[in-house]
Amino acid sequence: MLKWLWLSAVVVVLDLGSKAIATHYLQLYQPIPVFPGFNWMLAHNAGAAFSFLSNESGWQRWFFSVIALAVSIGITLWIKKLNSSQTLLALGLSLVLGGAIGNLWDRVTLGYVVDFIDVYYQQSHWPAFNIADSAICVGAVLLVLDSFRGERDEKQDAVDVTNVTNVKIANTKKPKAGA
Repeated sequence: MLKWLWLSAVVVVLDLGSKAIATHYLQLYQPIPVFPGFNWMLAHNAGAAFSFLSNESGWQRWFFSVIALAVSIGITLWIKKLNSSQTLLALGLSLVLGGAIGNLWDRVTLGYVVDFIDVYYQQSHWPAFNIADSAICVGAVLLVLDSFRGERDEKQDAVDVTNVTNVKIANTKKPKAGA
């Protein structure tokens, strides 16, 4: 199912392109209001999700890069093994892969991830994020939805096997003697 890698490539192109535009037009940590609850704001995140470990000495750059590379390889191999009926799983994995590669590129080339979307309510701001982060989140939701669908399919298969077994047992009864 490598045909889904086009979606990962689209995510990478949109992510890197939007980060280049944000870096060119926005000033670091200076919000530009778009509408209430939403700003454009350039931020540099040297850590992981929600700036986890961003204040460390720099080792986290390579640590998170190695993790992202390993996850990207693993997801690519997983996508390769999918069959054509696993569309939702392929879609989710492709979005996560594209997001991981987009942020990996930043981390390796810049030493930090470029974020530029600032969502807030009153004085409470969500950590700034980017297109790659959004793709990872949407992909993760699709993976969860697929797992629920998978459980339902497995239960249905179990019911089907039980019914087939019962039918086979019913059909294998020997006729009574003298009948």
